[in-house]
Amino acid sequence: MKMDIEEILYTKEQISCKVKELGQQITRDYNGEEVIVIGVLKGANIFLGDLIREINLPLYIDFMAVSSYGYSTQTSGVVKILKDLDLEVENKHVLIIEDIVDTGLTLKYLTENLRSRKLASLKICTLLDKPSRRKCDLYLDYVGFDIPDEFIVGYGIDYAEKYRNLPFIATLKPEVYESLS
Repeated sequence: MKMDIEEILYTKEQISCKVKELGQQITRDYNGEEVIVIGVLKGANIFLGDLIREINLPLYIDFMAVSSYGYSTQTSGVVKILKDLDLEVENKHVLIIEDIVDTGLTLKYLTENLRSRKLASLKICTLLDKPSRRKCDLYLDYVGFDIPDEFIVGYGIDYAEKYRNLPFIATLKPEVYESLS
């Protein structure tokens, strides 16, 4: 797998420091409130696991699975909810945890869907933001790193279901994904 890596953008240590910083900020902002943390599967699961250990609040965890990519490197624009919430979120404070925000279309759909459930509040935390690719207005409350418009993997983020277990975030060599696109 490491032969497919072009460049490491963020090391395990850099990610760990940023996750701790985000957890402390979330703890301050919610000021003791109970929060439902919603991880967007599959990519956000590693980030969510590390982040919640840095949040000093009463919280519940749930997951949603949404897809607009499949096995492609480009979003299809059609969002499908593959797994909905198990918890009731009406009148609750909800924090969405994402691994990466690209065009924002999937997350916009997800936030509109959740807001229709009459939440007390809704905030978004993403480890990675790719603002140059944004196709809609979307406010992100917590952002770990802004990244360039490159195809990245690692720390939960995949290409064709591979590379999620890398402890760092890196760019893939173009020949790896161009041959399958």
